[in-house]
Amino acid sequence: MAKAIVLREHGNSNVLKLEDIEIKKPKENELLIRQTAIGVHFHDIYVRSGLYKTLGLPGIPGLEAVGIIEEIGAGIDNFKKGDKIGYITKNYGAYSSHRILDKNLAVKIPDFISDEIMATNFSRAITVQMLIDQVTKLNDSDTVLITAATGGIGRIFSQWAKSKGAIVVGTVGSNEKISTAKSYGCDHTLTYDQKDFTEKVMELTNGKGVDKVFDSVGKDTFENSLRSIKVCGHLINFGQSSGPIDPISMSILASKSLTISRPILFDYISDSALYKKMANSVFQAFKNNKITLPEFQPYKLKDANLAHNMLESRSGGGSVYLEP
Repeated sequence: MAKAIVLREHGNSNVLKLEDIEIKKPKENELLIRQTAIGVHFHDIYVRSGLYKTLGLPGIPGLEAVGIIEEIGAGIDNFKKGDKIGYITKNYGAYSSHRILDKNLAVKIPDFISDEIMATNFSRAITVQMLIDQVTKLNDSDTVLITAATGGIGRIFSQWAKSKGAIVVGTVGSNEKISTAKSYGCDHTLTYDQKDFTEKVMELTNGKGVDKVFDSVGKDTFENSLRSIKVCGHLINFGQSSGPIDPISMSILASKSLTISRPILFDYISDSALYKKMANSVFQAFKNNKITLPEFQPYKLKDANLAHNMLESRSGGGSVYLEP
C-alpha cells in the first residue's frame, strides 16, 4: 500500500500525518512513479501553516521529488520503465511513496546528478536559471543585488552569477550570516535593516546603483531595493516572504526609467521545450561545479514533522529531503 503525508487541517508540524493512499493505474500520458527522495522547502511550511492557501484540504503537500518510473500510460514514447526522473509541480502531491505524474512534468536525470541534489535543489536552481537567463540576461559587466543571499535560492544565485563574472551584492538578515554569504560568492554584503543601506550600495557602485536587483523578500526590502537601482535598471521580484508589496506609483519607475518583473517559474516551465532547455542548463551548472551545496539532511517520510521543525528552526543547511 502506498503511503503519503495527508494534510487535513492547517497548523504546526503535528498536523502532518502519514496515511495509506490508493494509487490508480496511469492513464494516457501519465507515469506511475515510485519516489526515492522528496524535497522539503519553506513553501511547504507556508502551505502547512495556512499562510499559503494553495492546497485544497485534505491534500498531499510537496512540490518536487525524484523517483523511478514503474508503469507507463498510453501515448508515451520518450520514457520507459526504470527511468529515473525528477519533477516540479504546482499541483502538489510530492509527500508520498508513489504518485501518478503527467509526463510533461518529468525530466530525465543524468547519471551525474544524485537523488539528493535533484530533490532538494532542482527547483531552486531552475528558478535561478529563469532569473539570469530568461527574465533577464546576466552579463559579466553587471553589478547585481540579491536579497536573502544565504537562503536556498540566494546561495545558488550568488555562485552562478559570480561564475558569469557579475559583481554580487547580497543582503542578509543578520551580521552572523555575512561570512556565509561571502563563502557562496557575494563580493559585498549588507543587512536588511542597515540604516545607510542605499548609501552603501551607492558607495559600492560609485554613485550609480546596481544594474539589477533580484528580490525574494518583498515588503521589507522592496523600497531599499528600488532606491538602489541605477537609471534604466531592472528589479525582478520573485518572492514575498516578508509580505506582499504595496501598490507602486508609475511615477516612481519613471523617475529613473526603471522596469519591474514578477516572474512565476511555472509559467516558464509550462513550455516543454523551454523546460528541458532550462533543466539541461541546470544539470551542466552542477556538472561544471558552478554550484556547491551544504550537507544534505534526510528524514523518513513518516517524520516529515521533524523535517519541518528543523527547517523552521533555521538550524540546518537547507538541503532537507524525505525518504519514503
